[in-house]
Amino acid sequence: MPYDYDLFVIGAGSGGTRASRVAAAHGARVAVAEEYRVGGTCVIRGCVPKKLLIYGAHFAEDLRDAKKFGWDVPDACHFDWPRLRDNVLAEVDRLNGAYTSTLTNAGVEIIDSRAVVTGPHSVRLADGTEKTAETILLAVGAHPAIPHCPGHEHGITSNEVFHLDAIPRRVLIAGAGYIANEFAGMFHQFGAHVILMNRSKDILRGYELAIRDRLLQISLMKGLEFRFDATFEGIEKHDDGSLTVSMANHDPVTVDLVLFATGRVPNTHGLGLDSAGVELDDGGAVKVDDDNRSTCPSIYAVGDVTNRIQLTPIAIREGQAFSDNLYGNGNCRVDYDCVPSAVFSHPPIAGVGLTEAQARQKLGSVKVYSSDFRPMKNVLAGRDERALYKMICNGETDQVVGIHMIGPDAPEILQGAAVAVKAGLTKAQFDATVAIHPTMAEELVLLK
Repeated sequence: MPYDYDLFVIGAGSGGTRASRVAAAHGARVAVAEEYRVGGTCVIRGCVPKKLLIYGAHFAEDLRDAKKFGWDVPDACHFDWPRLRDNVLAEVDRLNGAYTSTLTNAGVEIIDSRAVVTGPHSVRLADGTEKTAETILLAVGAHPAIPHCPGHEHGITSNEVFHLDAIPRRVLIAGAGYIANEFAGMFHQFGAHVILMNRSKDILRGYELAIRDRLLQISLMKGLEFRFDATFEGIEKHDDGSLTVSMANHDPVTVDLVLFATGRVPNTHGLGLDSAGVELDDGGAVKVDDDNRSTCPSIYAVGDVTNRIQLTPIAIREGQAFSDNLYGNGNCRVDYDCVPSAVFSHPPIAGVGLTEAQARQKLGSVKVYSSDFRPMKNVLAGRDERALYKMICNGETDQVVGIHMIGPDAPEILQGAAVAVKAGLTKAQFDATVAIHPTMAEELVLLK
């Protein structure tokens, strides 16, 4: 045969794993090269271990609330960070093995090596071995961005959080996106004093304004600090290990840990894409068409390396569509409209569809319904923390074009509601649905 493989995949994350497995199931000869561990960012150092840590953090509030529900809980409960950390890392090991077995059982050859592109149909492994393939798929993901300032080497990224020896007393988190707010809530519940610094005045840009304002209010009420319009001027490390952070427009602060959560950058540097004429955008992402094909006809890309929507389910759908279309005679494209998302902050937020501002700009005539309430559990626990749900509707057709919420279990509730928004249901159809009482989810069919 003219090539060693029909498909050579670089990167065994969510998108690359799905594409490899599906292509092999269609009969293609597939190899996947992975320089770190099978599973990618989400499984190894992202959403899965992060969510497990967030589950652990929730017990801090749950234990305090338990007293009002009749449980005799000590005032000072001991938290063992190494135990949680090691249990989470053990689960990551299990998942790494499961993903590896899935690929192997599907007939995919796994190559434990970095691979770089050397031409339209060729790659070179770390040991110098050359491999050829009719088609190459780039699924190398992205990595955390690190601000450039004197002393930036003293900070860490989300990659290193899962391996900390201990929970620091004082943490400064740079950024105000989902990663920053998730780790801010987690560190706070574990007992750290948290300062978030951001170069603008906004947190969680792109989410509904009222929802992110509510998260900011709750975070401030809990004791988290925010430094807005702040940019790094330098980080100085002292003999005791503490770090003094100098920033524009604010006084310096001394902390024990600096965490950079300032976005993610596609992993295209040093990948050899020039050799095949693969073009990148201004952010270093691979330019692709609606079928995931790059500017080189034999090279495709899926997932975060394309920087379309950096979400694991999107990468999986792109990988599935790529292999079904190329090897299964399929004809499907990923629909990027109305993609739901969530932030596992404390409390979590979730949203799907248009925000109120986006709807007014796009549709003109808009109707907004909302519910601002205290969840039943919070009432008995004596906590003032309130949930907020918003529904955005087309003022002419009554179609629900957006739902946004903050409160306990908001992501779990929104998944079902996202189906309704995607299907184009109307407010009247929500109203016609009988509520499940007593639940927080019932507010979605009782909105006024």
